[in-house]
Formats: sequence, C-alpha cells, structure tokens
Amino acid sequence: MAVVRPRKRDRRGLLAHWLLQRVTTMKFSKEHDREPTAASSDRSPSRHAATSVLVSAAILAWLPSGFATAAISPPLRTDQFRAVYEAPKNPAHQALYEQLKAARTLERFRVLLSYIRLPRTLTLRLAGCDGDEDAWYDPEALTVTVCYEYLEAVHKIAPASATPEGVTPENAVLGPLLEVFLHEVAHALFDQLRIPIFGREEDAADQFAAFTLMHLSEHTARDTVVGAAWLYAQEAKEPSLNHADLADVHGLAGQRFYNLLCIAYGAEPRLFTDLVEKQHLPESRAKECADEYGQIAYAVKTLLDRYVDESAREKVYAQNWVGGRLRMKTAGDTPPP
Repeated sequence: MAVVRPRKRDRRGLLAHWLLQRVTTMKFSKEHDREPTAASSDRSPSRHAATSVLVSAAILAWLPSGFATAAISPPLRTDQFRAVYEAPKNPAHQALYEQLKAARTLERFRVLLSYIRLPRTLTLRLAGCDGDEDAWYDPEALTVTVCYEYLEAVHKIAPASATPEGVTPENAVLGPLLEVFLHEVAHALFDQLRIPIFGREEDAADQFAAFTLMHLSEHTARDTVVGAAWLYAQEAKEPSLNHADLADVHGLAGQRFYNLLCIAYGAEPRLFTDLVEKQHLPESRAKECADEYGQIAYAVKTLLDRYVDESAREKVYAQNWVGGRLRMKTAGDTPPP
C-alpha cells in the first residue's frame, strides 16, 4: 500500500516580495536626475513619487491575498505550535482518536518543537480526511495535518508480532507517526523562515525529520528509525513502478528506506552497526554515511540555529521524556580526534 504525502505550497509570495522590494527601493534614471529645464519642469520629485506609488499599487493588486500585510513578518517567538484533535468523521477511527488524545501525542510534539522561534502560530492537526491516507502542510492555513486514515493504513501494514529484525507492532506505528509529523513540520519551517534549499524540498524534509529523530533518546531513536524504515520497506515491495511514481516529488520508497538508514548509521554507527552487519545497509553506502549525516548537521546548524532559543531548548532537553532525555549531540555531531 502506497502512502502519498503531497505538498501544498504557493511560491508566488517569494517573487512578489522581490518585486515589492525593487519598487520601494527604486532609483530614478540619470535623465530624471538632471536639472529641470523649462520643458521638463513638470517632472518634479512629487510626480516621480506619485509614479512610484502607482507602480507599487499595481503590484500590490497582483499579490496573493493577504500578502501586503504578510510582507513584513511579525516578530519571532517561541512556543508557536498548537495542537488540535478533530473528532473523526469515520466512527471506525474513534478508538484511534481517543488513544492519541489520551497519550497527549500532539502536546508532546508541541513541547518538543517549542524552542524554535517562528513568526506565526503553526497548528498540528489530526483529522479525518474522507478516506484519504494523507498528510500535508497548508501554508495558507498554517496547518500541518495528518489523517486518521494514514495512521490506520500504517497500523494495517505493521507486523502482528516482533520480527527477527526487531520491528514491533508498536514501533512500526510510532516511527511513521513521528517521521511524518516532522517531515511536514520541516515544510512549514522552510516556508515560514524562508530557508533556502539546494535540492528537492521533499528530500530536505526527509533529512530534517531523520536528523531530529536522531536527537531523541537512544532507545527512542532506535525504535522510531526501525519503525519508519519498516514502512518504507513494505512500500518498496510494490511489484511495479509507473511514470507517476518516477515523476513524483518524493523519492521512491526504496530510496527513502536507504537514505534513512544511512543518516541513522552516520549519526550513531555504534547504535546502528547491525544495519551493516546484517546487510540491510550495503557497505558501499555505509562508508559514506558519516559524511552524509555531517552535511545535514552542518546545514541544520547553519540555516536553523539562528531561529533556536537556546534557553528554551535547554529546558525542553532537561525534561524527562518517554524513553529517556533528548540529546544535544549524537556521535556524528562530534568530529573524530
């Protein structure tokens, strides 16, 4: 069963912002800077200003709805995430809804991410999606949505009992749940903070999610990586690929499986050494994984650290989490001597 994760994003705002900057900082030509003559005495600064205002008004009329007020971002603040559990539309999802709400699943995500400073509040939402097994970020509503249908599909794929590789029914659900929320939150961060991306955005979102998973406790990191990898492995078993699969903005399931394992091994080779020993991760790829993880860690530090409130992060990391405390650094974050 393939689980599709589309993205809803409008990039018109970036071009509009550039045009607005060009107009508001416009410099007049040399012809306009000359001393006025009798023939050109009506070309006064006030007329030039009026022309600039008219051009600005024309561009503002073309901008996406609400952009005029959004062009100037509000101040960055911590604790900008909120949680919403929508009552399921399908009665079959009622037990799942109650279980997730009782476990305070979204509240845990909210606290985990609370030290990131954002200009606007981002809603983390669990909802019924009329049968769609889906998850997405909506930049207009500033909402990350994961469907009960998606989680139901993940639960159906999970093994009935522990596998020889150590995949349990619990972590086969926990891993994809954490990974999909972090993946979609990554899209929100890229959008709200205007993070530059050199490559495909879906790959960058996968990398952010895997990087964040690796900074959970060792026990939780192991469980979630194994669980998320299990889902990719099952999706990769589909018998054939078509043009739509190859053209999709997401990587193929098999590629995402190996990318996740490589990031995990690059971050914590001791914790995930069995991936190579049991040949789940080929040695030819494994030897490059430390560098792959290092590139991701450097990108996160360079592009996202400026939006981190250090004091707030220390408080989050000091809390007792299920599975143990979060980790500021992994083995891959510390260069070898």
